[in-house]
Amino acid sequence: MAGHSKWKNIQHRKNAQDSKRGKIFTKIAIELTVAARIAGGDPADNPRLRAALSKAKLANMPKDNCQRAIKKGTGDAGGDAYAEKTYEGYGPGGAAVLVECLTDNINRTVSEVRFIFSRAGGNLGQDGSVAWIFERKGLFIFAKDAVKDYDSFFELALENGALNVDEEEEYYEVTCEPDTFPSLKEAFDDARLTAEVVEISQIPKNETEMDPEKFDSLEKMIAALEDNDDVQNVYHNGTV
Repeated sequence: MAGHSKWKNIQHRKNAQDSKRGKIFTKIAIELTVAARIAGGDPADNPRLRAALSKAKLANMPKDNCQRAIKKGTGDAGGDAYAEKTYEGYGPGGAAVLVECLTDNINRTVSEVRFIFSRAGGNLGQDGSVAWIFERKGLFIFAKDAVKDYDSFFELALENGALNVDEEEEYYEVTCEPDTFPSLKEAFDDARLTAEVVEISQIPKNETEMDPEKFDSLEKMIAALEDNDDVQNVYHNGTV
C-alpha cells in the first residue's frame, strides 16, 4: 500500500507543479543563481548547477530564463543575495518533515514556515531533530510503461552508479550517490529513458504509518509549504 500511495503522491506533485509553472520557474531560477554563485556558471564543473539545470529541463523552463539566472549568480547581472536554510519538524500524525529554503529574509521565512506547521497541527523542531531520518541521494522514478526491457534497464542503472533499483507496484525507483547523479542521468538520457522524477532528494530511511485523515492533513500542509516562495523542497516520511 505504501508504494501505491507514494506513486499517487508523485503524480499529485507533478500535477500541482504543472498548475503552478510560473512559481516553479521562479524557484528554479533562484536555485540556478545560488548554484552558480557558489561554484561558478559552468555546469561541467558544478554538480549542483547540473542538477538545477536538469530540474529546469524537466519543468520545460525556457533556456533564456536559465541563462539569466546563472548570470545573476556569476555576477554578470544584478541579483538579490539568498541564504540557504533547512527547517525540521513534525507534521500531522507525527510525520517527520524537512523543508529546504532559499531566502533573502530568514526572519520572514521562519515565521511563515512555523505558521504553516502550527496551522496544520504540527510543530517546528530544533536543527537535527529529524534530519537523521533522511539520506541525500540522487533519485529517478520511472513509470513502468516507460521501461520496455527491465533487464537492460537494470544493468544500465547499475553499470552507471545506481545503488538500488527497486520495483514497486506502478513504478521503478533508482537511487544513487549525489556525485554519480549526473553520469547516471546522462546514461538514462542516452538510452531515451524518461523519468517522472529526476532530482537530488532527501530519502527517508523509515516511514511513519498514518491513517488516511492524518495523511490528508499532511498533504495539505506540504502543499501550503510548497506554495511558499522561499521554499525549494519539502520531504516527509509519512505513508498510509
